[in-house]
This record gives sequence, structure tokens and C-alpha cells, in this order.
Amino acid sequence: MNTGAHRKETQRGFWRLVWERFSGDKIGMASLAVVLCFLVVVVLASCSVIAKEWNKEVGVPHAPPDFWGLTNPEPPAIGDNAVNPFQADAIDPVEWDSSVIDPLEETLQRLRESLTITETGEARRNSLPLGGDRWGRDVLLKTVKGSQTSILVGLTAALLATLLGALTGAFAGYFGGVADNALNWVYNVLNAIPYLLLILAVAAVLQQRGVLTIVLIFGLTGWTGVFRLVRAEYIRHRSREYAMAARAFGAPPWRIMFLHILPNVSHILLVELSLLTVGFIKSEVILSFLGFGVAVDEVSWGSMLNEAQSELIMGRWWELAAATAAMALLVTAFSLLTDALRDALDPKTQVKHGDAV
Repeated sequence: MNTGAHRKETQRGFWRLVWERFSGDKIGMASLAVVLCFLVVVVLASCSVIAKEWNKEVGVPHAPPDFWGLTNPEPPAIGDNAVNPFQADAIDPVEWDSSVIDPLEETLQRLRESLTITETGEARRNSLPLGGDRWGRDVLLKTVKGSQTSILVGLTAALLATLLGALTGAFAGYFGGVADNALNWVYNVLNAIPYLLLILAVAAVLQQRGVLTIVLIFGLTGWTGVFRLVRAEYIRHRSREYAMAARAFGAPPWRIMFLHILPNVSHILLVELSLLTVGFIKSEVILSFLGFGVAVDEVSWGSMLNEAQSELIMGRWWELAAATAAMALLVTAFSLLTDALRDALDPKTQVKHGDAV
């Protein structure tokens, strides 16, 4: 039988076995469904199908949550003395001299209209499904848009860190010598600095806020764990029979590294990718909460928590609860998915249950 065809058949059998083992894990499948739902939301939000008007002031400031949408009365008219604090005779019982010109009349009029009428001329809503923030923006739409930012940052930075870690680990583990020593020195230097302090220092040096900046910060500082694991695997696999046979047939090093050894360590990269995604999502929330994250005109779960911290002491809990619940649901699902993937990809577990590839 042809060696290349046999290798492809073996790989297909391995991944089919992994899927069979993974599909038998109910918790893993439920976690996968939750993660896929979040990814669909991210794609729809990125295409402006949903949450494209997240920054529109559609409700009154601090509109309370109305989960079922049953009570959304129209805001009171401007002349309603009982509830309009800007109406002169509602707050000042003294008779007003109409001959006196109030220099603030126009400003107060615009303020009255901004509190009751949106930019499109529609009446602001007194309540929203998950409440409103201090400007009257819908917290539900902000949470959806924030999930787009946080998940994109986590996935993109995890892909970048995994790629850097895989390349450097493969190079160091396969060639060894000076290359291995130099990359290990870089690894030790970065690993000696507390991770949170490292990303805060890099963010302070860059002095530029935005999604791209956060992705670069996480990707360029978070590859060390992948490097350590991939390096160890390449050291172990470079002396295996199939790698030695490929060298004997004159295969170049890059072909042995990426076409022969890499498929045998791909399961490690998959697990590390999911772990880094969870870690980077939480790091982005911390970074944005501290004011080093997304720009002012963007929103993420971290920026929502930053805005909501001052509102909580006044009893306005809905923005904090929405961002926290969304983040907790995604992080929990991703963590359970990672555990299920690790169990499905573990060769020792396969042998223990009598499975063979």
C-alpha cells in the first residue's frame, strides 16, 4: 500500500474517531452549540444585520429593563407639569414676567427635546428589554455588539499567538542548537514578567486604543505557552521512524516539520487555541475595564462593565448583569468545550477504552 495514501487514511480515521468520541459527550455538544450561537451572532453583527444601531439613544436615560416588552408607554408630553422638571410653572410657583428674556430658554428647550425625542423624531421608550444606559442606548444591542468585539479579539489574538508559538516551537524543537537557545531565552524573559503587567506595559507604550492594538498586544505576548508545548513535541517527534525515513529520502526540513510532524501535534494546537481564546477574552475585559482597551466609539463587555460600575451604587444593575451574564455563558461554554476536546483527542483515553486507529 502506498505510504502517503496510508498516512491520509490513518489521519481520516483518527479525526473520525475523535468526532465519534466528542459527539458522545453531551456536555461537549451543548457547549459547542452555545459557542456556535455566539459565533453566528458575531458574524451577523459584523455584517450589520443585527445591533447596527447599538449607539442610538432610543430610550430615556437609565430606562429600566422590561423583559417581556409589555410596558412601554409613550414618554410624557413637554407640557405635563407633573413629570416634566423643565416646565417653569412646575418648579417655580412665582408668577413669571413674560417681558424678561431667559438666556437659557433655547438650551433648556433642546434639553427637553433630547430627553423625550430621538434624533429621528420618534418618542423615546420608557423601558427596554434589558434596560438602557445613562444615554438611553439599548443594553441588549450593546451586549450583542460587545460580544462581537470581545470574541473577535479573543479568536484573532489566539490565532496569532498559536501561529507564532507553533512556528517558533517547531523551529526550536526541530533544529535545536543556537536557535533553540535563543528562542528559549526570549521565552524565559517573557515568562518571567507577570502576564497582566506585561500587557498593561505594552498597552501603555503603544498609547493607542483599538481592537487591532489589543489583538497585537495579546498575540505578541501570549505565544509562550504554545511555544513550550510545540517545542517539546518536535523534540520527541524528530527522532521518530517516520521523520528519520523522510530525511533519508531527502525531504527538506520544512516538509518534515510542517507536512510530517505538524499533523501529529495538531491536536495540541487545537486545545491551546481554545484555551487562549478564553484567556484573551477575559484579558480584553480586564484591559477595557481599566481603560486601556477599545476606543471610545467602540463597545465591548469590558467597556460596559467600566460604564456600569458607577451606576451600580444607584441601583441600576442591568448593564452590569447583561455583560457579566453574556461573558460568563461564553467562557463557561468554551471551557467545557476545551475539556471535551482534550478528552476526545487524548490518545491515552482512546487506548484505555480499547479504541485503535
